[in-house]
Amino acid sequence: MSSTARSGLRADGRAAVTDGAIAIGVAAALLVTGLSGRHSTAVLGPVDLLGYALLTAGGLVLVARRRAPIAVLAVTGLCAVGYQAAGFDVAAVAYLFAVYAAVRAGRRTLTIAASVAMLAALPVAALVSGTHDTSEALAQSRGALEIAWLIAAGAAGEALRQAEQRADEAERTREETARRRADEERLRIARELHDSLTHQISIIKVQAEVAVHVARRRGEDVPEALLAIQTAGREASRELRATLEALRDDDTAPPRGLDDIPDLVEQARAIGLDATLTVGGQRHDVPAAVDRTVYRIVQESLTNIARHAHAATASVGIDWRPDAVAIRVDDDGKASPGAAPAVGFGLIGMRERVTALGGRLRAEPLPDGGFTVQAELPVERTS
Repeated sequence: MSSTARSGLRADGRAAVTDGAIAIGVAAALLVTGLSGRHSTAVLGPVDLLGYALLTAGGLVLVARRRAPIAVLAVTGLCAVGYQAAGFDVAAVAYLFAVYAAVRAGRRTLTIAASVAMLAALPVAALVSGTHDTSEALAQSRGALEIAWLIAAGAAGEALRQAEQRADEAERTREETARRRADEERLRIARELHDSLTHQISIIKVQAEVAVHVARRRGEDVPEALLAIQTAGREASRELRATLEALRDDDTAPPRGLDDIPDLVEQARAIGLDATLTVGGQRHDVPAAVDRTVYRIVQESLTNIARHAHAATASVGIDWRPDAVAIRVDDDGKASPGAAPAVGFGLIGMRERVTALGGRLRAEPLPDGGFTVQAELPVERTS
């Protein structure tokens, strides 16, 4: 699980605890107020029990005010009207919290309509209770739900909603600025690579092809090293073009990935290395970054073997696991047991790629000679 997802879960957990505490606190306050207003010592009747139940329910339903603000608004309003009809002269505090939550969620029109209906129903409920005449009922309704408090609750919700919108807009602006700067940096790097490398690689490729062509026209045997240079020049030119395209367009699909690893093994065989490829486990979809990184690890490992290891054999293994992809590249080169691995830009680049994806990389001599590169890249399954 990513750090962003974990942060979101923690924030949701804190919000749920806060909503639960508010709901219990409001329910307790309403119930205590209702009990303190009852001075009769007679046995509680069904109407009294119903009133206490509505007081409690009107507070506890606030636990869902973020998830279903309109439903909570309706329930708290009905509970307020209900316990007024049952003869409980208790302020509709829960309804004020519901108004705040509904306006914060952007449901202003429905909140206004519900509040108007609430204000109209309260005098009727007070009359139904039988404890007030008409004038007292109207006065009691104004005392139970003061319009000023209602407006204040709505204003507080609107103010916080606008503050959150401004914060979201500021965050989007920062992200767009960062993305634009990243695009500009990619274009700068692409220009630098094009100006500094494209010409030189083209010269190498053309010179190798000319040398091969001339040798064949003369009927001479073409050296394997020259053929390898020709193949490497073509591959380097293609890789550079693909890299420049990727830098110029961030949405460009990765030029090489897992499906191209057999080609790397074939190229290693073409230069005289006895290279093998073994794939284990059930393959599944992986993110583009993982797909590209696996290819680069194998490519860099085989390149290092060809350049530095003086090896005769090399083995490439890919192991598909439920939540990861494991890569291992071994050779039988001349590295001495216990010798420290040579640290070059290739190995550093591999380690940076793997670390950026949350994986692990080992690169070290084997006990019986040779060298091993082992990497494990985590994969979050989406299906």
